[in-house]
Amino acid sequence: MKELIDKYTDKLVSQGLAKGSEILFLAIDEEIYSNTHSDLQFISLQALKEVFGLMNINSLLFAVPEEPRRSIIRALLRHGLSELPDYRAIVPEDCETRTFFHDIPVIDSPESQNIAHVLSERKSAVVEAGTAIVSYGTISPEQAFISYSSACFSTFVKYFHDHLMYLETCKKNRLKPDRERIDGFDRIKAFLYPQQAVHEDTGSLHPLLKGPPQDEAMVYSMVEEAGKRLVTERLVDSFFGNISCYFNGKIYISETAASLDELEGCIDAVPVDGSSSVGITSSSEFATHRATCRTTPYKFILHGHPKFSVIMSMHCLKECPLRGECYKACPEKRYVCGVPVVPGEVGTGPTGMVRTVPKAFLKESDAAIVYGHGLFTAGEEDFNRPFQRMKEIEGNCEKEYFRIVDELTQEVSAC
Repeated sequence: MKELIDKYTDKLVSQGLAKGSEILFLAIDEEIYSNTHSDLQFISLQALKEVFGLMNINSLLFAVPEEPRRSIIRALLRHGLSELPDYRAIVPEDCETRTFFHDIPVIDSPESQNIAHVLSERKSAVVEAGTAIVSYGTISPEQAFISYSSACFSTFVKYFHDHLMYLETCKKNRLKPDRERIDGFDRIKAFLYPQQAVHEDTGSLHPLLKGPPQDEAMVYSMVEEAGKRLVTERLVDSFFGNISCYFNGKIYISETAASLDELEGCIDAVPVDGSSSVGITSSSEFATHRATCRTTPYKFILHGHPKFSVIMSMHCLKECPLRGECYKACPEKRYVCGVPVVPGEVGTGPTGMVRTVPKAFLKESDAAIVYGHGLFTAGEEDFNRPFQRMKEIEGNCEKEYFRIVDELTQEVSAC
């Protein structure tokens, strides 16, 4: 158990989600184990151990997010909480929160009773004192890591989307924006670029394996390599994303909830003719991958959740009868940076993305953004083109986001 704690503590640090000295990670086997060092002064190890006596859990993660996420959460605590009576929560609108979390509740302080109460109904929570996130697992520390990482992703997307919509509202109503809010945004923005400098060109240092694949072993190697690169380039947060390759009548696809940088042994080979039930453990987007392979020339598909692609997909000002149902029923033909944006929910239902993504690929593009969800890119011979397209599209979406924000800020500040 101690090895698992160390493994996911290292992942938190390597993915820029928290500093090692600001993480408390506990798990229980015959006894409660924890990581060896933390500088957190506002929470005691004993208080966290007491939570195990109040909940039927296997692990507990308490950490202060690394910048800019810490400042993002502080800003959301001031400007981004729900307006429900007697209930404080951050309510993001991205697909992952809607599907897995509903909302992220906020508690004032990290007493064991407070933590146990809030986590009895949600997978993670924000602790206002110290600006921390707490999450848990019932089977493995991996679950606590996933929930923490997902909370970081959802709050990031919400903050930047909310700020854009705040400026749009100021423009519409001819209001001068709150200077404190503008200055806070500038400080958060400044945190992004040192991180980008570190990761800017690492993906272009060497290409991925070149196709087409010669045998099944090469297929596995190609999928595993592409998964690691997506994580290294931070084009996926948490375990949400998937990869597939069509080869000799089978789709080789990452399993549901698989860590994309650890895909060895977590890739399903699913016959496209439905002759096997092996696909039961496959990614929840398997049907979308299969439909795309069947109806388009594309055989190599990447699906990630690059943040600014998700944010820009949600930027729509049109008032229509389906406002609020954009994620599943938007009738508009929309584009972001030249990439089609389509609605679609996870799964194969009447509003599933299986009905929208393949059509976008078939008609006009090698990429499609699912509203509030993520980005699909595809290629014919290997993962090189899909990977470069994902990086390119995310970079373009980020530039477009800040271009719009800068223009709006100048315009409304002059009111």
